[in-house]
Amino acid sequence: MERISRLVAAIAESATLAVDARAKALKAAGEHVIGFGAGEPDFPTPDHIVEAAAAACRKPQYHKYTATSGLPELREAIAAKTKRDSGYDISAAQVLVTNGGKHAVYNAFVTIVDRGDEVLVPAPYWTTYPEAIALAGGVPVVVPTDAASGFRASVAQLESAVTERTKALLFVSPSNPTGAVYPREQIEEIGRWAAERGLFVVTDEIYEHLVYGDAEFNSMPVLVPDLAEHCIVLNGVAKTYAMTGWRVGWMIGPPDVTTAAINLQSHVTSNVNNIAQAAALAAVSGDLEAVSLMRAAYDRRRRRMVSLLREIDGVECAEPEGAFYTFPSFEGVLGRRMGAERPATTVELAAVLLDQVKVAVVPGEAFGGPGHFRLSYALSDADLEEGLSRITRLVESSAP
Repeated sequence: MERISRLVAAIAESATLAVDARAKALKAAGEHVIGFGAGEPDFPTPDHIVEAAAAACRKPQYHKYTATSGLPELREAIAAKTKRDSGYDISAAQVLVTNGGKHAVYNAFVTIVDRGDEVLVPAPYWTTYPEAIALAGGVPVVVPTDAASGFRASVAQLESAVTERTKALLFVSPSNPTGAVYPREQIEEIGRWAAERGLFVVTDEIYEHLVYGDAEFNSMPVLVPDLAEHCIVLNGVAKTYAMTGWRVGWMIGPPDVTTAAINLQSHVTSNVNNIAQAAALAAVSGDLEAVSLMRAAYDRRRRRMVSLLREIDGVECAEPEGAFYTFPSFEGVLGRRMGAERPATTVELAAVLLDQVKVAVVPGEAFGGPGHFRLSYALSDADLEEGLSRITRLVESSAP
């Protein structure tokens, strides 16, 4: 008899967290490591949010258990924020506050997916999505995209992947890891297609405020109201408000789905940390001034990173329209000799970069996009320049 269950043993380690952990270990050992791996803002949480948390620590009501679904005032504020930011009009009763965005992803799929149900997952995808689907007993069905399509899946591709077991579609715009943003017309087309087929859509909107240039964020259930009864919206404070460590996310669903997910969470974690909820309340109730300043910095870094990557021989880089990642192709670099190594995959090349020039990146294999790297530009301008300079020097010194 195995000590570890087959279900848990089959879970792949989070590639992003693994890279981040190794980079931090090297830093602790005194190495100057530049990390492009973790999707984490390099800005501090805004002061008014921190102050709200400090004040909450002194309130006795927050020292006790609270409702599994979330603080009532926070659920109301999330409903109001959702209406303000995306135009989606929902009630507080449709909101479940979760322990970060990953918990919202897990809750959503465990609530609606039965064993053997299939979920369409456009690739490249964030590493956690397929694992959460599998933990629910579902089967992730990968729908590949590429740079030529802007890393966006078409209705024709989705239709060709549908079977009698298809239960849901995962939809993410802006995308982690590619930074792709679907145009309004395509979101509407996909939403109508899903509604006509009676499919659930689980849409992750956590990067809603991080779009650049002419790109625009649009929420699918707003464009396709008929989808609302089969749509789950995921979000959280982590990216917008530089609050990754506070661990507050949420899911918004039809009333019966949210009620079922609350019941699930009551047996898994119960309420989210009350102090973190108080901080989240200050975040979603406040204005977006700090977000605007962070977005301007990300936009500047985005353009600079794309420019520098395109100067590297053998590298191709589509310009991302949202989030804070680039997803360049390093296929033209693979096979070159770098010291004693000749990396044939981006997994091997990532190891060479970390070992030889102390740069941490996440290989595209982790996202269903082999031949690519995900590089976050949520790091300082100085580190961005230095990190890309190191990559450039290594590639330029490589031999055929």
